[in-house]
Amino acid sequence: MQIDLDNLRLMWHKWMPGNDHLYMTQASKMANRGPSYGLSREVEQKIEQKYDAELEERLVDWIIAQCGGNVNRPNPGKVHFQKWLMNGALLCSVINNLYPKDQEPIKKIQESKMAFKQMEQISQFLKAAEAYGVATMDIFQTVDLWEGKDLAAVQRTLTALGSVAVTKDDGYYHGDPSWFHKKAQGNKREFSEEQLRKGQSVIGLQMGSNKGASQSGMTGYGMHRQIM
Repeated sequence: MQIDLDNLRLMWHKWMPGNDHLYMTQASKMANRGPSYGLSREVEQKIEQKYDAELEERLVDWIIAQCGGNVNRPNPGKVHFQKWLMNGALLCSVINNLYPKDQEPIKKIQESKMAFKQMEQISQFLKAAEAYGVATMDIFQTVDLWEGKDLAAVQRTLTALGSVAVTKDDGYYHGDPSWFHKKAQGNKREFSEEQLRKGQSVIGLQMGSNKGASQSGMTGYGMHRQIM
């Protein structure tokens, strides 16, 4: 059974306010569950196969560049990538640095070791990423990162964020623009009022035309057709 830690935190605070240390203990136990078997393990293996080691390296390069370069590089590998991001601080720093100074969406970033604080910062990043322009379908769930359930989804969100930033090209993206694909933008065409009026008088060829037509060869109504 999948446990939504965000909802669990809210329920915990509702019924046991002030016991954050107990919540952290319970959350840590859930995060360190034993191995899965059967169908659950098959699902986990399929998710793991989607994780891209080459993309991981590119995302690490971008995060370091976007955060100003003063960030320790993690060791290669999915486990290290998760630990590097799981407190939410780096993610929040990335999204903040895509905005002008004093317009950052996340006002306070903490290097907290408390589970609910870490998950709260991840949630703040996700909301800010969606507001920035990342499609809802590309947003991962908090547990995908914090519990390591689907790090391929984390990669997808960061890739989508990088693509939006490169497409905006507003001067706040840092790093190599070729790391991400530019999103296709609509080619909006503007027409003057005179052009619109002229267009209304034109009959499209797909609608048919009577140009060059005559009544030659036609038979009057009710008369037999004559075959020559």
